[in-house]
Amino acid sequence: MEDKEKRDDDYTYEKICYVCRRPESKAGTMITMPGNMCLCHDCMQKAFDSVTNGSMDWSKIQNMPYMNLNLSDLSKMNIPGMEIPEKQKVKKRNSDKKPEMAMKDVMPPHEIKARLDEYVIGQEKAKKAISVAVYNHYKRMYLDYKKTDKEDKKETEEVKIEKSNILMLGPTGSGKTYLVKTLAMLLDVPLAIADATSLTEAGYIGDDIESVITKLLAAAGNDVEKAEHGIVFIDEIDKIAKKKNTNTRDVSGEAVQQELLKLLEGAKVEVPVGSNQKNALTPMETINTDHILFICGGAFPDLEHIIKERLTKKSSMGFSAELKDKYDQDPHLLSHVTNEDLRSFGMIPEFLGRLPVTVTLEKLTKELLVKILSEPKNAILKQYIKLLELDEVKLTFEDQALEWMAEEAMKRDTGARALRAILEEFMLDIMYEIPKDPNIGSVVITRQYLEKKGGPLIQMRA
Repeated sequence: MEDKEKRDDDYTYEKICYVCRRPESKAGTMITMPGNMCLCHDCMQKAFDSVTNGSMDWSKIQNMPYMNLNLSDLSKMNIPGMEIPEKQKVKKRNSDKKPEMAMKDVMPPHEIKARLDEYVIGQEKAKKAISVAVYNHYKRMYLDYKKTDKEDKKETEEVKIEKSNILMLGPTGSGKTYLVKTLAMLLDVPLAIADATSLTEAGYIGDDIESVITKLLAAAGNDVEKAEHGIVFIDEIDKIAKKKNTNTRDVSGEAVQQELLKLLEGAKVEVPVGSNQKNALTPMETINTDHILFICGGAFPDLEHIIKERLTKKSSMGFSAELKDKYDQDPHLLSHVTNEDLRSFGMIPEFLGRLPVTVTLEKLTKELLVKILSEPKNAILKQYIKLLELDEVKLTFEDQALEWMAEEAMKRDTGARALRAILEEFMLDIMYEIPKDPNIGSVVITRQYLEKKGGPLIQMRA
């Protein structure tokens, strides 16, 4: 039974040369040696050449220990670097079966938004824009598959649909990362989340650009075909803005934007499998980023000042004059952003041109924070209620308690992230004390308890 599972596992994954570490898709057909050792033709030829050209002294080799060792025993010996790690095994491409994709498989925008509404509260404009962008992206993918299926090249459509990569702008805690995670879950595609602050130009200390695709390949279980249809979310994209008034090389700013251009546009890149480092012992795989949806997000601090300066840069005299403080209290100021504002912030025009869809997220209000606590499918209150249900205890929250938590989160100015921190702080004692007494039947969280003017209402079992 175990041998059958091992044979199926070997059939699923590509063979990798034990010498040069190239997969079968790059090195060609492998020669399988005893002990499941695989060698490519190039390495095998080099081995024969070294034997036949007389450079090896066989009189010395015959006296070496383990010379009479059977090759099948090598797999039982823990020789460092001999065995291929599981995380570096690459799944085979199914070349015989053409990719199947029909328009009925593409979820329309209204369905995508309806599914997002179940998990994400507010941000209606952002959810609508993302739903349309994702729908257009998969329609573009469908057209490309349809084009490859046509045998007559004259029948192929001449209209080329460009990629609908997305740039998300919004204050911290407004739900950028959560929105992308939910989108990937609903579409059932692999998702890689990378931090732009760790990226540098190739050759410098830090992660290079290809490490983003390596994370996506790992999220897809080393399945190349699945990874090529995934989503990459690059967070903190505002941190790679072009540095101003600097005489040194900008290796983590403008240089990273330049390096990202090829990925955003669509290119074939060679990435290491199971590692961020490119070396002789790491298998390499080619990934086509043409069908990967890239979403870049950032808080872009001080961008509102740039927008305000542009909007008020009109005549300061006469009846058409703009008041200096007209946009000071505008909660939707970020929605007025243009490429001109982003260029002033430090983003290069080539980079912005490859992110045609700009989505702005608004700062969360008190009413939205109250809804976030209890309405989504995986709301944080529902998580605590589920945890206490396992102890057969009913947990409820008063409406005034929810309002107090929303008010406290507004003071901390970190968006929805503050809600989790507030709940963890006040639920700690309850989660610790409840398992002590099996007679407790229900707990009610009140505003007085949150304000530290009293305790929660505890009711014992009948």
